[in-house]
Amino acid sequence: MYSLLRSVLFLLDAEKVHYFSMNFLKTLCSIGFIRKVITKIYSPKDIPVTAFGLRFKNAVGLAAGFDKNALYLRELETLGFSHIEIGTVTPLPQPGNDAPRLFRLPADRALLNRMGFNNDGAEVIALRLKLWKSKPSNLIIGGNIGKNKLTPNEDAWQDYEKCFLALHPFVDYFVVNVSSPNTPGLRELQEKKSLLEIFTVLQNHNSKLESPKPLLLKIAPDLSVAQIDDVIDLAMEIKLDGLVACNTTLDRTGLSGKSKEKANTWGMGGLSGYPVKEKSAEIIRYISQKTKGTIPIIGSGGIFTAKDVKEKSDAGATLVQVWTGFVYEGPGIVKKICKSLYTGASGRW
Repeated sequence: MYSLLRSVLFLLDAEKVHYFSMNFLKTLCSIGFIRKVITKIYSPKDIPVTAFGLRFKNAVGLAAGFDKNALYLRELETLGFSHIEIGTVTPLPQPGNDAPRLFRLPADRALLNRMGFNNDGAEVIALRLKLWKSKPSNLIIGGNIGKNKLTPNEDAWQDYEKCFLALHPFVDYFVVNVSSPNTPGLRELQEKKSLLEIFTVLQNHNSKLESPKPLLLKIAPDLSVAQIDDVIDLAMEIKLDGLVACNTTLDRTGLSGKSKEKANTWGMGGLSGYPVKEKSAEIIRYISQKTKGTIPIIGSGGIFTAKDVKEKSDAGATLVQVWTGFVYEGPGIVKKICKSLYTGASGRW
């Protein structure tokens, strides 16, 4: 059913279809009995997973970038996701890069995006989250935070600090995003010195607040081994609560010929989906082995099926996040994965 609908939707602009689909779902979910029906159809049985002190109803979440502005939390919860990572949120609202900026590569089950942290800004998003938190829900909310495009890198720590303080009362964990390829110079902040500056500020605030929140770092799949080692050293040194591996990739060598031609025509942007699947698993495995499994890892990149999740789990991931897989597989992706993976009540993958 969804494959037929997808073939029609894929004829239209990817970003416009995204908002059309989510707003349609929002309209359906505004009707109580319809929302209950959707929940019954798509939500899997709860089989809890615990990570960095939080209890997730299952292992499958939605990666940052899908619901940037916390507009569709109720709707996404009806589809069975255990956690939604909102953002990337910046202190000031910004429009992002010029459209078109989201493209499909169906032959390789991939997306190319150069969104550029388009979002409504920390103040507006914090108000939405405050309203959401006033309602009963066991959905875990992650706050993915970044810097504004015009903020120089030497002042980036101030942007992360502003977002952290604005969102802190309303999210369950934070992810520092220095790995998007679509904000000029952002990936330079993945160097150990810059990361130490950012996390020192955040941890200082976190330690003084009544309810400290887990702090995670999202890394790029294009890091060298030496850079990954620096990330691991930093994570161990300052006791990060976890890592997210990985963001989109700039590497296009994994694309088929026609897809590569299209991607080169479209220009800059990060690839997600199957082209990043193996690299993501390799990095997860490397980090897990190097840290002896002491740092929880959220696996992201190329997850479409239960088999893909199992690969991430075997590599060392505690949780997983989908994005591109959600676009290609449709609203049943969480239930399909959970039904295939979980055996009995054990919750084991």
